[in-house]
Amino acid sequence: MKPQRTVVALLAVALLAAGCGRDSGAREDGPGAPAPAASGDFGTLTDVCSPGTPGISQAQGVTATEIEVGVFSDIGFTKNPDFVDAAKVFTSWCNAAGGINGRRIVTNLRDTKLMEVRQRMLEACREDFVLVGGSAALDGLGVKDRLSCLLPEFPAQVSQTANTGSDLQLGFGSAVSENVNPYTGFQDWLINEAYPGSKGAIGMINGDSPITKVMGEKLTESLTAAGATITYSDLYPISGVSDWTPYAQAIKSAGVKGLIFYGDFRYLAKLQDVLTSMNYKLDWVDANANSYNKVFLDGAKSSLGTQNNFLDMSGTAPLDAADRVPAVQKVKDLFQQYSPGSDITFQVLRSFQSWLLFAKAATSCGAELTRACVYNAAAKETAWTAGGLQAPVDLSKPMSEQTRCFNVVQAGPDGWKSAKFAPNTDGLYRCGFTPYRYRGDFGQPAKLADVGKTLAELK
Repeated sequence: MKPQRTVVALLAVALLAAGCGRDSGAREDGPGAPAPAASGDFGTLTDVCSPGTPGISQAQGVTATEIEVGVFSDIGFTKNPDFVDAAKVFTSWCNAAGGINGRRIVTNLRDTKLMEVRQRMLEACREDFVLVGGSAALDGLGVKDRLSCLLPEFPAQVSQTANTGSDLQLGFGSAVSENVNPYTGFQDWLINEAYPGSKGAIGMINGDSPITKVMGEKLTESLTAAGATITYSDLYPISGVSDWTPYAQAIKSAGVKGLIFYGDFRYLAKLQDVLTSMNYKLDWVDANANSYNKVFLDGAKSSLGTQNNFLDMSGTAPLDAADRVPAVQKVKDLFQQYSPGSDITFQVLRSFQSWLLFAKAATSCGAELTRACVYNAAAKETAWTAGGLQAPVDLSKPMSEQTRCFNVVQAGPDGWKSAKFAPNTDGLYRCGFTPYRYRGDFGQPAKLADVGKTLAELK
């Protein structure tokens, strides 16, 4: 087994708990303009970005003309450009609309290269105003450093328990690393409404790593509590396998009807090809939100007409809702303008939600821009929808106390499309379900008190 291949696979599954770049610290500037050349409105939000006359600021990373924002990514290792693309497109648009009250956003790409999370976090602590719109698979390695330097974070995704719901963090969405199962509503829909016949025959395949093993333990506990029966559970080598036939045969022999796969979605595509060639059709496959991309669709194209791939967007509006949700159309238009040909993935949509939260909060602070003002302004959003990109979230409450929503998309030969499920309680979404709270001890998020700090020290 090649070490690098193993680490690549480990990273891919780590990202479930929630994406060629320049070196860490490189500045990725969007093309700004002295006067706004674009509207600063986004969906239902007005003047997210706008011109102005900024004053002198004492905040780190803020000058009279610029705001330095850090963007974490494993791009130097994975080559996945999602978070970098989102940052490029958002800042290009925002700067063209006048920036944040006249200040241009300048992004510092913090490329962790998978294992260098602490190094990049220490650099961010020295230079960045805040962190926005990024993610790192091993994000728990840098959380205490971030809290020690009182650096607020608006991540697109979180991966490890220590960082999930940690202090000075807002707007990350749902993650397997939470202390509750945020996909309870989706899974209840699968086994009780859409395919009740599958409830007694659930299969699960996880990558053989500590990260995905924990995911499997959590979902086994949650599904069993919901009355489901796990008839097949297996691990595969984290570096992948050359032939998925033994796994497909085991799934068929166990009579599995619903399959949960935690690992690289490329491997899932290969497994489904084998199942399809054996004429074995599952009732459903939980492909997880990281499969919401063109790579998975291309890899699984020979099986999409046979296997039922679903995923939970966790209250994020899908791309096929663009005709009903102006904010989604806005994202598509901005990508066409500033990064044509780039894939708009689930991670991109999550990143945009974080960028919008930061920009709206920062704009509300006026000329005297401080970390405390931005963080406190964002935390006062009690019905945050990112202009229509997501179901409402009350950011004044911890994630564990949020009203949860889910919405389902299904993959077919024509791509990912919204699945038909009714009744929806909130347009695109079904909201109000109670997520299952795990009984096992899977760790706790880091707090300011852990590093001897308090929120009152945030300036």
